[in-house]
Amino acid sequence: MHRLAWFGRVCAGWLALSLLMLGSACTVGPDFSRPPAPTPSGYLRDAQPSTVAAQGQEQRFLPGSEVSPYWWRLFQSAPLDALVDQAIAHNMTLQGAEASLRRSQDTLMAGYGVFYPQLDAHFGAGRERSAPIQQGQSTPGSVFNVLTLSGTISYTLDVFGGERRTVEGLQAQVDQQQWLMQAAYLTLTANVVNTAIARAAYTAQIEATQQLIELQKQQLQSTQAQVRSGTAPYSSSLSVQSLIASNEASLPALKQKVSQAEHLLATLEGAMPSQLFLPDIPLSGLSLPKDLPVSLPSMLVRQRPDILAAEAQLHQASADIGVATAAMFPSFSLTGTYGTAGASAGSLFAGAGRFWSVGPSMDIPVFQGGRLWYGRQAAIDAYQQAAANYRQVVLASFAQVADALKALEFDAQAVQKQAEAQATAQEALRLLQANYRAGLVTYLELLAADVQLHQVNIAYLQALAQRHQDTVGLFVALGGGWWNRPDAAAQRPAP
Repeated sequence: MHRLAWFGRVCAGWLALSLLMLGSACTVGPDFSRPPAPTPSGYLRDAQPSTVAAQGQEQRFLPGSEVSPYWWRLFQSAPLDALVDQAIAHNMTLQGAEASLRRSQDTLMAGYGVFYPQLDAHFGAGRERSAPIQQGQSTPGSVFNVLTLSGTISYTLDVFGGERRTVEGLQAQVDQQQWLMQAAYLTLTANVVNTAIARAAYTAQIEATQQLIELQKQQLQSTQAQVRSGTAPYSSSLSVQSLIASNEASLPALKQKVSQAEHLLATLEGAMPSQLFLPDIPLSGLSLPKDLPVSLPSMLVRQRPDILAAEAQLHQASADIGVATAAMFPSFSLTGTYGTAGASAGSLFAGAGRFWSVGPSMDIPVFQGGRLWYGRQAAIDAYQQAAANYRQVVLASFAQVADALKALEFDAQAVQKQAEAQATAQEALRLLQANYRAGLVTYLELLAADVQLHQVNIAYLQALAQRHQDTVGLFVALGGGWWNRPDAAAQRPAP
């Protein structure tokens, strides 16, 4: 018992010494600092972007305003909201990202274990035969039993901060996985909304094309009647037939696109294509968001998940330099062992079988053939690579926002011109209908005007769908507003 108390006092002394060494310890390697926010006040070289009114729908850019975390609700479609909610709940990619985040968090908690004493217990039992001749003795060997019970306590003295840098890198990995999960969330919601818009646009184009084909068939009947009466050449009939065949050929491609959109939605929803019932979401049932936020450039780098993930990767590379630098210095540890041995269970706790050891150890790298030096250089190179990747992600993000702003500006102009063409075609058809009733024009001319109107309608649908999708693109480029969700308060990074 006296020896056990003495052993405890020795361990306490070494622990005090280790705490003293830790108090004077340093952490080698660079301390990470966040890259500064960009200084430009806008995303475009020219003036602030603006849009024009198109059929009474004008979108306004609001610089510095907050992005809604549930931006898809601005389209004011309950079926669309239900699709997004179901995808968030059942999407496999998002669930995989969440599992990856949990794994990195558990790895970080495991890494924290290095800061605590490591206590291990050992029990062994064996039967042995000795050979005294190995020690130069001529006595015969004997067979005996050996039972051993021992405990070992060890503690790593992180004098140069290598372990602290390792844990810092693990924390950076957690941050990176967190932002990658947010990026997966943003990509998922954007894909669901864009695919639903595309499906609605393709369906509307199919309906307009079918109506156009019916009018062209009526036009063909009139043309064939004129050919039979000798008032029109046969080539006119062939021209109309070719036009009908061309439009009919476009229907399978549009139907295939609808089918592909539905299958993609099923995948995003986490269901088999044969098991998912999709609600009918017409393009006319989607409201165009009018007030569009435009985050400040200095805030974008603190909000976009891909930029934050690249920053976390840069942080991890910085910590790796510290780990590689600490490996070039001596490493210290304190180990203590206490145990007892005996030939039987009854003699296991006899005083004669007790043994113990306590003391520090130091490993000094003397010559490694350049392995440690070039390992540190490789860590520095990796940091420079991560820094370049970070800058590239920022540049690409700013370009994406600029593209979205200009796209919405041009979309508004395209929709406006398509609306003007639509109004002109409708007025022309109205006048021709009046002239037809007065007997001033033929029915064939009337059908030609109706065909032209339907062609303009199809082009208008395409322009309108593009405007909706580019609106989605702006919300995605600005980061999706995830930081404004109630459950994201703890994840919001420091400015």
